[in-house]
Formats: sequence, C-alpha cells, structure tokens
Amino acid sequence: MKQLIIIICLLIAGDYCLAQFKLNEDPLAHTYSIVAIDYKNGDMGVAVQSHWFSVGTLVTWGEPGVGVIATQSLVNVEFGPKGLALLESGVSPNDALEKLLVEDEGRDFRQVAILNRNGEVATHTGKKCIEEAGHQVGKGFSVQANLMEYPTVWPAMAKAFEEGENLPLAERMVAALEAAEAAGGDIRGRQSAAVLVVSGKPTGKIWVDRKVDIRVDDHPTPLEELKRILKVHRAYEHMNAGDLALEHGDFQKAMQEYANAESMFPDNVEMKYWHAVNLANTGKVMESLPLFMQVFRKEERWRKLTPRLIKNGLLTVSEVDLHKILTVK
Repeated sequence: MKQLIIIICLLIAGDYCLAQFKLNEDPLAHTYSIVAIDYKNGDMGVAVQSHWFSVGTLVTWGEPGVGVIATQSLVNVEFGPKGLALLESGVSPNDALEKLLVEDEGRDFRQVAILNRNGEVATHTGKKCIEEAGHQVGKGFSVQANLMEYPTVWPAMAKAFEEGENLPLAERMVAALEAAEAAGGDIRGRQSAAVLVVSGKPTGKIWVDRKVDIRVDDHPTPLEELKRILKVHRAYEHMNAGDLALEHGDFQKAMQEYANAESMFPDNVEMKYWHAVNLANTGKVMESLPLFMQVFRKEERWRKLTPRLIKNGLLTVSEVDLHKILTVK
C-alpha cells in the first residue's frame, strides 16, 4: 500500500510532489509585517504580528549597519541570515532577493521584504501565498501581509506608517501593525508579535547597536502587550542613562533621568528608589524620605540594601542622614 501511494504521488504530482515535501518542512508564519528605515538617524527596523507561536524568531532579521529582513508566509528561514550576508557583501536588496528566490523551489509560497542601510527596498509576494496577500512599497519602507481577512490591511499599514513620521521608529512600526489589526488583520486571529530596531551606524557594541529587540511569543492580545513592553523599554532607557550618570558622579543628570523613568511608571518601586537615592545625593535628604518610606513599606529588603551603597559611592550621605533614611517609617 505504501509503495502504491508513492507511485501515484510521483505520477500525479511529478517534481511538485518532491518540492512540496520540502515545503512541508518550513514553518507556517502567515502574517503581516513592516521593514523600514528612519532617515533622521539611520536606524532600521522590522516588526510583525501573526497567529503563530513566537513569530519573531522566524520572521524578523536585522544586522546593524547592514539591513533588516522579514521572511514570512510559508517561511524560508534561511532568507534571513543569507539575505543579510548578501547585503553585507554589497549586494543590493533587489539583487539579493533575486538570488534568494532563484535558488528556492518554494518561491511561489514565500513572502519576503529586504531593506538595506540606504533605505532601498525589495519585496516579493509569491503567487501561491494564501489570500488575501500583497505588499506595498513606500519611501524607505515596505509593508506585506498574507492570509489576511481583507485586502485593505497592507494599504492601512502604509498609511499609518507615513502619518507617524514624528514617532520613534519602533513606535511608528507598531502603529502600522495596529492599523493592520484595525483593518481586519490575520483571518485566523492573533498570537505573537515582535519589533526589532538596529543602528544604521554601528559602534561595534551589539548591546548598543541592537536598540530595540522585543518579542511577545504567546499572548491573547500580542500588540497591546508589545506596546506595553516597548513603553517599559523606553522607561528603562532613562534608568540606564541614570545609572551611567550616577557612575560618573553626575547626580543632577541621574536625578533627571530617574525622574523621567518614574513619571512613565510611577508605581515601579525600583524607579522610585533610585529617584530617592539621587535626591539624597544632591542634598535633598528631607525630600527623599517620603520616597524611601514608600519603597520600604512595599519591600523591606530595599532598606537592607541602602547602606551597601555607601561603600561604592552610589549613596553619598552622612551617617546622620543615612540614619534618617534607614529609620523612616
């Protein structure tokens, strides 16, 4: 019986049957995504949402100073690293895309967008991508979608991105994803989302050049969760800047950065704590006490931590003032 099935498959489908066998090994990330550049600072980004687990691990690819890629539909994941390698070698997005597709038997099932550090874009929607499927290329960006409920999805994404020019790149791309969802989105629903932003002018420090890298792998409302985490990310950018200023002894700048972070998340204990530390460091011990009190009431371990900051100079108060801080109730 098994031999009969094989013979029938070969007779009916010929080479297509063999190609389809390979295609079945590829993950199904039917989705909508965007690749884009911020011409103001050269940052490049890619963002995506899909009814598929951990879509960011499959679809989004980026290399500082090189470019970004979205590979989706019936995904050929190799398009990510191979495409970036081609861009890094100096190949244009159009030539890179052509090379990737010509070597891929499943090209008709693929959807891919490539953007380089100059903002040049190349996009492909295979003729066998599940409807509704299509893409739209604009200045410095491309939006693409497949298995959508309506064909209005990718035009809505393009419009939202073009209208968000005053937003940071990550927030601007997320706005495009929200527009896709409002226009009907993935016909199957939603499950995961991701946003990645890399520097167009790399420093060689990946922790600096990979500016935003957030994934929501499994969530009933992944875009809302992505936006929430992106806001946390922005707040902690202020925290990191505050830590750096504190390390350099610039207490005024540190206080401003911590205050900015705290204003975004006023109930965050750690942000409140470092704000209090910097008030104390700048001679405003009495102003710091209500903040220390709020922190200590929520978690007593912060009180235990506080005297440890004296030894390395992160808290620069007298013994008298330290006692005031530690005994606040």
